Amino acid sequence: MNSLIIRNATIINEGISFRGDVIIEGEYITYAGPSSAERIPGQALIIDARGLLLIPGVIDEHVHFREPGLTHKGDIHSESLAAVAGGVTSFMDMPNTSPQTVTNELIREKLAIASEQSLANYSFYIGATNSNLSEVLDADPSVVCGIKLFMGSSTGNMLVNDEPVLRDLFSRSSIPLACHCESESVIKRNTAVYNEKYGEDVPVEMHPYIRSREACYQSSHYAVTLAREYGTRLHLLHISTADELKLLSSELHPGSKRITGEACLHHLWFDETAYEQKGTLVKLNPAIKTRFDREALQKGLCNDTIDTIATDHSPHTALEKNNTYFKAPSGAPFVQHSLVAMLELWHRKLIPLETIVNKMCHNPAILYNIKERGFIREGCKADICLINPDDPWTVSKDNILYKCGWSPLEGTTFRSKVKMTMVNGTIVFDNGTINEEARGQRLVFNR
Repeated sequence: MNSLIIRNATIINEGISFRGDVIIEGEYITYAGPSSAERIPGQALIIDARGLLLIPGVIDEHVHFREPGLTHKGDIHSESLAAVAGGVTSFMDMPNTSPQTVTNELIREKLAIASEQSLANYSFYIGATNSNLSEVLDADPSVVCGIKLFMGSSTGNMLVNDEPVLRDLFSRSSIPLACHCESESVIKRNTAVYNEKYGEDVPVEMHPYIRSREACYQSSHYAVTLAREYGTRLHLLHISTADELKLLSSELHPGSKRITGEACLHHLWFDETAYEQKGTLVKLNPAIKTRFDREALQKGLCNDTIDTIATDHSPHTALEKNNTYFKAPSGAPFVQHSLVAMLELWHRKLIPLETIVNKMCHNPAILYNIKERGFIREGCKADICLINPDDPWTVSKDNILYKCGWSPLEGTTFRSKVKMTMVNGTIVFDNGTINEEARGQRLVFNR
């Protein structure tokens, strides 16, 4: 069994920061606490982490890695490589691939691909449709991270709008429902108005008025109403408005909540002024909205109304995005840059460092009941990220690792840099060098 000790790090874990050591033997953490020379195992590899932050590996609960069928945009190998370079050690991938992941056989096929290709740990959502209720209810709760429910159409056209099916899902599911909430009727009405006014040349600045705050709130309210009626374990994905925060509670511990919420990096980083500069590169669903909404979401993280931070990492080719409003697909890649972007908000004194670790590492593990991950604890898998908090660098085409080769954050300078990422005790990323032979493991859920 290989032994490794990380010494003199500033450890950020479970709401506190302290200087200490972490000892890893094989895949597991065997010690996390104050520095002590007596605890150093014989023949251990020693990493001096003085001046570095040590956190659990980020768990990104919401990505679209595009495999199978859409691998010209990204694939499990390429996007997991970008993930580990950004300190992300585990991901949960969405079902709107080709074919759509709407059967348990297709879940098994994606798991097989990931076991051979993924540098990070992995799990996959099964997608709900109007006609696959039996498949969804037959999913193994220890294997499938969640049920993805589109209560508003987006990329992949998996809208579920049959009310009896919705009620069956909310009343019978033993696996968390992860919902994309935008009202289809409101979006169609708004689209008709702007299409009549502009034709195909709708300015991208109109995106938050087409996929409006009303569309978001109306659908989220409906989902929360159903969840309260049936006691469903509901997770609202990519909340984008201040209005939706009123539907959530900040009073309970995340593990006690039945209804929880996710904020995505782009809604925390950008506001509607980004459309003028970035154009369709920041066309996402739900839309990026106002500065007021962005600041409300940041405050919602700090007061525990919002429970998790994810990316909705959704790569498209530059050619696909460089198009007119209706033809340009929604989505953008973020998984390589989510942690350093959130750390930039910490540098700006907008979000505490401990809160970032809670929302990106601890809470995904708690809310999804992930076994042995998400914490710097004895007995947990050694998924670890080391960060230099003061090593400025600028996002450029030369250091973007996404298969699509672009980022809406290109040109942004971040003060923090990921120095090392460990997955299951193996160093996968080390100062820019990636161990492409490493492979992650399937996430296991204690349900």
